[in-house]
Amino acid sequence: MERVATITLNPAIDSACEAEHVSATDKIRTFAERYDPGGGGLNVARVLHRFGVPVEAIYLSGGPTGALLDGLLDEAGLPRRAIHIADHTRMSLAVFERSTGHEYRFIPEGPDVAEHEWRALLGACFASPAEWVVASGSLPRGVPEDFFARLAAPLAAQGRKLVLDTSGTALKAALAAGGLYLVKPSIGEFEAWAGHKFASHEDVARAAGELVASGKAQMVAVTMGEDGGVLAHGGGAEIHRGTGIVARSTTGAGDSFVAGMVHGLLLGETPREAFHRGIAAGTAAVLHPGTGLCHPEDLERLLTEIDWS
Repeated sequence: MERVATITLNPAIDSACEAEHVSATDKIRTFAERYDPGGGGLNVARVLHRFGVPVEAIYLSGGPTGALLDGLLDEAGLPRRAIHIADHTRMSLAVFERSTGHEYRFIPEGPDVAEHEWRALLGACFASPAEWVVASGSLPRGVPEDFFARLAAPLAAQGRKLVLDTSGTALKAALAAGGLYLVKPSIGEFEAWAGHKFASHEDVARAAGELVASGKAQMVAVTMGEDGGVLAHGGGAEIHRGTGIVARSTTGAGDSFVAGMVHGLLLGETPREAFHRGIAAGTAAVLHPGTGLCHPEDLERLLTEIDWS
């Protein structure tokens, strides 16, 4: 199986817990605390590692919290290459309120990254022997908005595939540069890129298809939460209108989708089959509260249970 490198510029230590009730000014007692490596690329790498894919996580890590992140990745047995930075790795918090089923998520902005630090990560990416590169997550302060755009042409010249999951100006710059194998915005990110709302799945498929036809990306997958998702590719478009499963947590659902779809493509599945694997993986991630992401046994079961018609 081909190898995968994941790129994470703004990783996090994802802490999660549960509370009976969340209210202002009160001291909130929490239960079921857990700490996981987090951030887009690290989440994708964690899931791919569970699937048995040869994967290496390349990421920025700094301060005492960066050392903790490194240790958590080692505990998970995930091959990694840390680029050390001066500023601290961020810590996020997700609190699941048992009385209502609501989840509260607190996401810090992350470190301030120096130019020599992000250039070192760029060099590590180009030096990696992996045939696939998955770049996922936000850009921290100090990293230029065209960072992901700088990856595309050199990787394509090396005959490597770039998968991108990001948002905002970083997504706009990458799509303007083109050369992407697969890009996966959420529906909100895709509408922000387009500058308007979409009225239907068919409208999303049409816009995604135009991107594919333009040559900017070979495949465009738009995830739509409980409303499913859309995939545009060279052979047409696939639409799924949702599973009807109630989410207990949305943490890492998009990252699990990316990992599931990439895994399907690595297995030689058609774009439609890999898209379904991605939907099942994203759905598997929302079955449980917290930051556990997708587990293979849940994915395989959902592949047989979800209505794909």
